[in-house]
Amino acid sequence: MLPLATPHRILIITDAWKPQVNGVVRTLTTVARELQDMGHIVDVIGPDRFRTLPCPTYPDIALSVLPRRRLIRMIEAFGPDALHIATEGPLGIAARRWAKQGGRCFTTAFHTRFAEYVNARTGLPVRPIYAWMRRFHGAGQGIMVATQSLREELTARGFRNIRAWSRGVDLELFKPYPRSAFDELPKPIFLYVGRVAVEKNIGAFLDLDLPGSKVVVGGGPQLATLQREYPAVTFTGPRHGEMLARAYSSADVFVFPSLTDTFGLVILEALACGTPVAAFPVTGPRDVLANAAGKIGEASHDLKVAALEALKADRTACRMHAERFSWRACAETFLSHLVPLTAPSRQINVSSDRSA
Repeated sequence: MLPLATPHRILIITDAWKPQVNGVVRTLTTVARELQDMGHIVDVIGPDRFRTLPCPTYPDIALSVLPRRRLIRMIEAFGPDALHIATEGPLGIAARRWAKQGGRCFTTAFHTRFAEYVNARTGLPVRPIYAWMRRFHGAGQGIMVATQSLREELTARGFRNIRAWSRGVDLELFKPYPRSAFDELPKPIFLYVGRVAVEKNIGAFLDLDLPGSKVVVGGGPQLATLQREYPAVTFTGPRHGEMLARAYSSADVFVFPSLTDTFGLVILEALACGTPVAAFPVTGPRDVLANAAGKIGEASHDLKVAALEALKADRTACRMHAERFSWRACAETFLSHLVPLTAPSRQINVSSDRSA
């Protein structure tokens, strides 16, 4: 067990980092801040500290070029008590290799359906990619996943030592605002927020025959193509902070068409703003929408049915459900799963850490 009389030095290695805007970056940024507020010393090493090249087919993602030597110097200079490798990219691979060669212990997380994303962009089969990912994560002392359904799926694929790690939402920022952001558009408003990329399956939403208006908030490699193909849809580009929260609040239904997300933080953000959710019944939506005290949306294999049914939801129940998800609880769970760099069988004591 790590010494509890002093703050822990926690190092997170991630290939997904600022200025990217996605659920992985938001999760790691917020968890790091919560851990610091709890008294821990946290550093996040991302591609912003290295020479990078744009990812093929997705230039918004920067890939670190030959990072190993510099990364090792950074790790050893920081002197972590615990190491968490968040992603399977160049930095994650280099950090894993350093840890394995030195007999050091670490945890990982399954944030992204990398195999499905590669398949969507290149047509490569998912099976050999999952085999590689099993080996990558199997070298660690625990792999954190966001939902029970993802845990079951990965277990069926041969992953082991899986640990539950849910997500949170900023309830001070994401809350019901006056519903005026899209006053000029015919109602009802059906909204999508997120990366505009092929793996998000946005066309399944935009192809629906729905009353009122469709709005897409976000940017990404598919934006220009979808703007040409769907001229009747309102594309706002990225929005952040209160402007984003006001967009959520002004929608009648938030439509989440993705089939490959592992959680979907945007679902929580929409619910926190009082906006019901329509989605397919897949990993992420079916976990987040479960056990609500009231109708907060609809999950259906027919996305049009889900969108129209979600119009009947209780906006107050949506907010109440989102209030069950706390970033502090998310950070404490993350902390409880970490392992000391040199002791694989012991975990950090969360209750003691709160007063560290």
